[in-house]
Amino acid sequence: MKRIAVLGSTGSIGTQTLDVVKRLQNQFDVVGLCANRNRTLLEQQGAETQCTSLVVLDESVGGGPVRSGMNAAVDLVTSPEVDLVVVALAGVVALEPTIAAIRAGKSIALASKEVLVAAGEPVMNLVRELGTAMTPIDSEHSAVFQCLQGGRRPAKVILTASGGPFRGKKREQLAAIGPKEALNHPTWTMGGKITIDSATLMNKGLEIIEAKWLFGLDLEQVDFVVHPQSIVHSFIEFEDTSVLAQCGWPDMRLPIQYALTYPERVASGLNSWNPVESSNLTFEAPDLDTFISPVLARSALRSGGTMPAVLNAANEEVVKWFLSERCGFLQMADVIGQVMSLHIPEDPSLEAIVSADQWARETVRRSLKLE
Repeated sequence: MKRIAVLGSTGSIGTQTLDVVKRLQNQFDVVGLCANRNRTLLEQQGAETQCTSLVVLDESVGGGPVRSGMNAAVDLVTSPEVDLVVVALAGVVALEPTIAAIRAGKSIALASKEVLVAAGEPVMNLVRELGTAMTPIDSEHSAVFQCLQGGRRPAKVILTASGGPFRGKKREQLAAIGPKEALNHPTWTMGGKITIDSATLMNKGLEIIEAKWLFGLDLEQVDFVVHPQSIVHSFIEFEDTSVLAQCGWPDMRLPIQYALTYPERVASGLNSWNPVESSNLTFEAPDLDTFISPVLARSALRSGGTMPAVLNAANEEVVKWFLSERCGFLQMADVIGQVMSLHIPEDPSLEAIVSADQWARETVRRSLKLE
């Protein structure tokens, strides 16, 4: 039995993780659950899994049997009762408990891409130094991870993007877009923040950065194409131009299960993909004139240092204010670009990353005249 703790258990990835664990209950024992602030669902999950180690990050909703705050989350993931930590918290808030889990020798199943976007260099240095097992949950990175099991280094990785709800639209058509339209994803069911990132294509920018760190690639080795059907989850190309792809229905439970059971493959109970049922697969180049977020992400990675942390923090802030209707859809990328232009990158120590993150958030709020 693997004993697991799930950070972000009440979110989209977290709830699907618990669904996978329920299907494979003879292999996993849930010993810890952590949510941001949804205490009601957290306690329901605790009752269903018979897990009593419950944590909420928001201290205003903690108390009684539910511990609260970042220190409680760190205590949870470093407990000797935990073997594997599923990191599915939305945002850079996942960074501190992830680092604590790595240092405590826990295996990591990583869904929170912001961890490697903001702190890819120090986190992966720590992973290599301590020999930590880290498996990706993101469908694109899981696809690359699966295709690389033969042990060969890729010459190129090509991620795929659904294109989001506004594929094919131009900037003038997006000026009046609000949260309701942006949250209407055509393919995937996800949490609010990642759904907005998909609508702006920022998720692909963040995934390019994550792939660079996860797989030890140069920036020029990672690209993406738009694939509306979301059947091919990524490609890898080798030096001889052979290309491998990982395919399947758009269901996050499959990459979650693989991350949990790796290196084994076990029956999932999910519907198997039939090529005849999706014979018209299409691919197209992204419109980077309309959707500039991936360009900003590449620029942040080229600048290096703390610039990716600034990109990530600024993006988290503008998405939050867009969802509360205090920032426009196109304004999000414009503000991120403005904040990046004001930042002088520093060496990415964890202290510098935390400081850059805070600075970026404050600068976004000033730019939006929110403080």
